[in-house]
Amino acid sequence: MPIHPFRHRVERLLGEADVRVVVDAPTVPIDPARAPADSRCDPCVMQVHDERLYARLIEQGSLGLGESYMDGWWDTPCLDGLLFHLLDARLDKRVPGIAARLDGLRSRLLNLQSRHRAFVVGERHYDLGNDLYQAMLGRRLVYSCGYWRAADNLDDAQEAKLDLVCRKLGLQAGMRVLDIGCGWGEALKFAAQRYGVSGVGITVSQEQAEYARELCAGLPIEIRVQDYRELDEPFDRGFSLGMFEHVGVKNYRRYFEVARRCLREDHSTGGGLFLLHTIGSNVSVRRTDPWIARYIFPNSMLPSAAQLARACEGLFVIEDWHGFGPDYDRTLQAWRDNIERAWPSLPARYDERFRRMWRYYLAASMATFRSRRSQLWQCVLSPRGMPGGYAAQR
Repeated sequence: MPIHPFRHRVERLLGEADVRVVVDAPTVPIDPARAPADSRCDPCVMQVHDERLYARLIEQGSLGLGESYMDGWWDTPCLDGLLFHLLDARLDKRVPGIAARLDGLRSRLLNLQSRHRAFVVGERHYDLGNDLYQAMLGRRLVYSCGYWRAADNLDDAQEAKLDLVCRKLGLQAGMRVLDIGCGWGEALKFAAQRYGVSGVGITVSQEQAEYARELCAGLPIEIRVQDYRELDEPFDRGFSLGMFEHVGVKNYRRYFEVARRCLREDHSTGGGLFLLHTIGSNVSVRRTDPWIARYIFPNSMLPSAAQLARACEGLFVIEDWHGFGPDYDRTLQAWRDNIERAWPSLPARYDERFRRMWRYYLAASMATFRSRRSQLWQCVLSPRGMPGGYAAQR
């Protein structure tokens, strides 16, 4: 059988990332125990089952890599390790694919996160089914990075993160708190039970809202299905945990204007406090990875530090900027371990192709944090600057 014309080119590129290609090798299932956070999976092997893969990678870049894995065209015993190798070698920059170019053009011409598009990610991702997220996220349905500084398991890491947020905001009994992108309501529930606050949470997901209302029943918490741009009412404090990735650079300024107008004046603190918890990028971009956009988070993008600072200018003083990106790698590993154990008991609608898609999503996310291509930031903002300065909490 003749060798595929693109095979040598792909093998050469992958070789630069210390990835070896093996053709028609037996499929070896992923074993989460073989992929610790510092693993480089040496030797790293891509097992090719379909030689059409080579052309697909050259033509489609990261979109073709992810879709071909979903289609079963290749396997590897350590998926997050292989993807780490590729990102660490910057191969995604050398083989961007036509989809990345088209997405870049689209993002410049259109506001992909406009108000009428705001609910798309809720319908396509967050409304997949609470059973999937309950299986993956642990005791608390918190779909953002845990704080592992003094934790050794996922549930403790998520509780530590929620408490960190409350301490950074200086929550006190009687305060009214806004949660932009409240998910399944765990953060507001925690704040109400531990710190005696009341609050409003907004989400673009119907399923999340229904679950959150049941979770917070009996507490002074209101859950709404609402776009953040509609908010115009007073709060003492505000936070947003893992929602800003859906806002988009064309809307960053508007987002912070909304957050600013919703904070009551408080002369003891220079105005209310707002905490932004978001994944961040080392460089300023206008779009996300094409595979992530198509299959996981439509119309998403990661902000850079420069974009955040520009959007806040004149509206907020940045009191504290706390980065703990490596904690997200560990959080994702815990989510993967949970979902792999639970998969046999999940409904049949989550078929094998969906399983490979979800496995690829978690592994690719681990790789971005492990390679330090993505960061996790918590920024504490005040409208006027706190008199005497802000005492940072860790």
